[in-house]
Amino acid sequence: MANNLVDNIIPQQPPIEPQSDVHVLKARLEWGEPAFTILDVRDRETYNEGHIMGAMAMPIDDLVERASSSIDKSRDIYIYGANEEQTAQAVQSLRSAGFEHVSLLKGGLAAWKAIGGPTEGIVEALTPPGAGDYNVVARMQEHTDTQNKKV
Repeated sequence: MANNLVDNIIPQQPPIEPQSDVHVLKARLEWGEPAFTILDVRDRETYNEGHIMGAMAMPIDDLVERASSSIDKSRDIYIYGANEEQTAQAVQSLRSAGFEHVSLLKGGLAAWKAIGGPTEGIVEALTPPGAGDYNVVARMQEHTDTQNKKV
């Protein structure tokens, strides 16, 4: 009985697309949706310089081995790398290893930053905060502006 109540309150997520726009991922983060993982398949040094907030570092060389031991195969996974080619290779590797819901994040970190997605890392910490970091009205305006950005 309790499960039916929860099922009716929390809408089921549609299956993730083979490729996702950064706006889709940002919306999921902003709504606090559970049960997805963001993987950064670039090398560790590049990851440390800056990455999507909350992304896990899994360099492509040991991606399948590490993902298989730590991530459920039915979990939604968004992947980005140094370029579209590396990202596509990582997506294909995980799909071949039996992961069911893997999505290539189109445009990667650059597209994420273009829409004001939160980042963290050594270089990112040196970037001055935007107006929206301290002001709710400015944040709402930034949100409206980024929804209209083409990436």
